Amino acid sequence: MFPIRDTIQSQCFPIVNYALIGLNIFCFGLQLSYGPMEEGFVYLYGLLPARYSMPELSMHFTWDQQLFSLFSFMFLHGGFWHLLTNMWTLYIFGDNVEDFFGSIRYLIFYLLCGLASGIAHLLTNFYSPTPTIGASGAIAGVMGAYFILHPRSKILTLIPIIIIPYFIEIPAFIYLGFWFMIQVISAAGSSSEFGGIAWWAHIGGFISGIILVRFMSDEPYSELTKKLRERTIRRRTPHLQIIRPISHGRDDHLYGNIHVKPFEAIHGARKMVNIPWGFHDQMFRISIPPSTREGSFLRLEGQGKRLPDGMRGDLFLKVSIQ
Repeated sequence: MFPIRDTIQSQCFPIVNYALIGLNIFCFGLQLSYGPMEEGFVYLYGLLPARYSMPELSMHFTWDQQLFSLFSFMFLHGGFWHLLTNMWTLYIFGDNVEDFFGSIRYLIFYLLCGLASGIAHLLTNFYSPTPTIGASGAIAGVMGAYFILHPRSKILTLIPIIIIPYFIEIPAFIYLGFWFMIQVISAAGSSSEFGGIAWWAHIGGFISGIILVRFMSDEPYSELTKKLRERTIRRRTPHLQIIRPISHGRDDHLYGNIHVKPFEAIHGARKMVNIPWGFHDQMFRISIPPSTREGSFLRLEGQGKRLPDGMRGDLFLKVSIQ
């Protein structure tokens, strides 16, 4: 299953989260630029447990090189798909966690989760001669924090059944709990001495995210963070919104809500609306006209109840200005 989006929009533009995504992409490009020497680059800046456990290897590295690798490994990736899946997951979950922490604390939180994931991998693969790279451990920490902060959020998930794509909304605590369970089962059945997916890094990152969100939540926002929040407040609601229509008695029509910001109500906006009908979702483009007022209705013809004669009523979307 593959996450498409969550249902909670961050209140501020996630500047640090986007910066981390950009930095990962830049480092991946730098990694590829080494061409035939890429393997040596990965051995130098990836997390190689044998470098820390075997004196005959560790003697070739300075202490600052050893320390730097505990952070640099989380910005390298094993291929385009590895990078894409990691960055997409960070894009979905990271903005809400940054919203909670504030930009500066979120950056510290992310790096600490990545460090914890690296140490977890190091301790469980102490003599491994294979370098580990990837942001998965740090992102697992972000997922752990999201698990605590927004357990009732819904994750719109793609589940391919043979060649047919199905979209279904899954509560975040179920989606993330299932993901964590898969990591534990996979770690229990994998070898600790050979290469592959760093399952224990994922587990260590996820648990560290849960712990750190508890310890760091009481820290006050810095003045820089306050200024960033003032400048990055969002002026738009999500482009894609999920509508769950309801009916009123014997009325032939269905009713739902669509959310906009004051800026969008004044200047107009375009939205994509997703209406779940069991496993079959319907998508519509909606235009919010300029000068729309709170409580006004938008009409979708033929999207209401199915009538005995085969016709259908309409769907009315009430505009809610946040």
